[in-house]
Amino acid sequence: MNSLPDPHKKKARGRFAPSPSGLMHIGNALAALLAWLQIRKLQGSLVLRIEDIDTARCRPEFAEAAVRDLHWLGLDWDEGPAAGGASGPYVQSERLELYRQALDRLSADGLLYPCYCSRHDILAAAAAPHGLASEGPVYPGTCRNLPAEEAAERASRKLPSLRFAVPYREIRFTDGVAGERTVNAADGGDFIVRRADGIYSYQLAVVVDDALMGITHVLRGADLLDSTPRQLLLYEALGYKAPGFAHVPLMMGPDGRRLAKRHGGITLAELRAAGAAPQDITGWLAWIAGLLPEPAPLPPAELVPLFDLSAIHKENIVVTAEMLVRLHPSLG
Repeated sequence: MNSLPDPHKKKARGRFAPSPSGLMHIGNALAALLAWLQIRKLQGSLVLRIEDIDTARCRPEFAEAAVRDLHWLGLDWDEGPAAGGASGPYVQSERLELYRQALDRLSADGLLYPCYCSRHDILAAAAAPHGLASEGPVYPGTCRNLPAEEAAERASRKLPSLRFAVPYREIRFTDGVAGERTVNAADGGDFIVRRADGIYSYQLAVVVDDALMGITHVLRGADLLDSTPRQLLLYEALGYKAPGFAHVPLMMGPDGRRLAKRHGGITLAELRAAGAAPQDITGWLAWIAGLLPEPAPLPPAELVPLFDLSAIHKENIVVTAEMLVRLHPSLG
């Protein structure tokens, strides 16, 4: 007998949030497919958000190309820039006032301080290794307790960035793929929430966006696992409920470097031009992730019943030439 739905259970909401700094490659497509499969299996809603906050690198034509690529793969969404929805706008460059309000709340609570250090200063001071390797060098806290006179002198010469004063305690969370995680929050150092040029940081923007859009499930690449403790601190500081996280493996080249827009990433546009069929790509990606024993030409809708977080590989995936040939003969 079918059970009735629980009216008190919150509907699952996921998102795919591409940064339009280049054409979408197969690594981006893997994260997009898995995020789509997770939410469709949960019978939830999917949000498309364009993360163009880094205006120096992001371009509108890449955002348009990402939308075309997602449609071509057979991935749809319930809310987004063209689809609309109650949680818009769905483009970060149109949400700056929301980030400013969050920044004001953090500042009013005494959780931020101005930082006048250059990247050169931080690199010179960061001699010791740390636990958040992908997050760059640890800030040594130089400006955290500057005397008022010195702070005023520095402010007269340089516009400051704003840093979040990280508390000295452990952060624990369970990742849907990586499992239990325990991190000393201070290991990552105090992090920037607004740059000196006025641009809000990814850490702040993504927390505000996911919270205000009601996102319950965040599935993204493993390169962002190290940033999760920082985001959890911001969720707590802003009084938001954090979503569940799942960080899926990255595709790596035989040289051990991540396949990316600037390093060996095969774009969907290239595959489409070579005559690849979208169902061949989605079936191959499902195989790569661990959802299929062999690659098979399956569209996303037929992969939904097969989605299982526990089946997804925990380690990053080294993509060999032989594996690429199974994606499309032109890659041989």
